[in-house]
Amino acid sequence: MKVSILKASEVNENLSKQVKALFGELNSEINQIDLATLFNPKNDIVFAYCMDGDKLAGMALMCNYAVISGYKGWVEDVVVDSNYRGKGLGRKLMNKLLEEGKKKGLSEILLFSNEKRLAAISLYKSLDFKQKHSGLYILRM
Repeated sequence: MKVSILKASEVNENLSKQVKALFGELNSEINQIDLATLFNPKNDIVFAYCMDGDKLAGMALMCNYAVISGYKGWVEDVVVDSNYRGKGLGRKLMNKLLEEGKKKGLSEILLFSNEKRLAAISLYKSLDFKQKHSGLYILRM
């Protein structure tokens, strides 16, 4: 199994269905946008994924943006299929995102993880992510 970066030209109906199902393992309550919208040229996104044959085993996304304080990445939607957990795939996906972040010259990469996701938090800490002591606020539109 190899971790790759998904390109818009590689998106197909089968993969879209698998992404929807896999994301459901992370959070089934969120309405997903379709992959065509995700790969809009105005959306600077890195989509790391791993296939086991024709099965999607894991994915991790990072959006990139520029603000006065620097060029940043924000990691979202990191999920490994329950049948593949505990085999280092999450680390491989995150390392792929970090590698892409270095190539893009990002000044920092941020992420949010639910405090109940202990395995994920352990992974992030092992990759040298530090907890930022600030409040995260949300306004749903």
